[in-house]
Amino acid sequence: MRRARRISARHSPVHGTGLFALQSLEAGERLIEYKGEVTSWRRAAPRKRSDAGHTLVFGLSDGRDIDGSRSGNSARFLNHACEPNCEAIEVGDRVFIHALCAIDAGNELFIDYGLVIDGELTDEVRAQYACHCGAPACRQSMIGGTATSPQAEGSRLQLLPGKRRQV
Repeated sequence: MRRARRISARHSPVHGTGLFALQSLEAGERLIEYKGEVTSWRRAAPRKRSDAGHTLVFGLSDGRDIDGSRSGNSARFLNHACEPNCEAIEVGDRVFIHALCAIDAGNELFIDYGLVIDGELTDEVRAQYACHCGAPACRQSMIGGTATSPQAEGSRLQLLPGKRRQV
């Protein structure tokens, strides 16, 4: 017997397309795997540049990336919020999205992107990754930190959710 769909992608009032709960979801529930091509940043970066403002590359702790624009699923539509209701849990070279709290049907699913930038954090980069989540504690940015060592292939901007855990 096939399980009923629990989440769906549709227009988001926060940004572009988002993921929404189709039914009530419980805290701790595994919702979806973030799928895509596991690759190096060097291969994913040129693809990323063509999607300005859309973050489809998920950084793994071993330095590789999951490129959601290649063989990805609807998890690539998760939007950022400074007060997320979901978290990313890394298991080897896979990432699973889990609910941090109970989520009512119809609510949008969010993770904290915690974007990390290698290189200079310019006003242009800040503007491109401005946050529009509307949370009371919104930090006005999807950027969570900066790295101090610029890489030869240029500025690296990757999705490293602050709530990510390794298992």
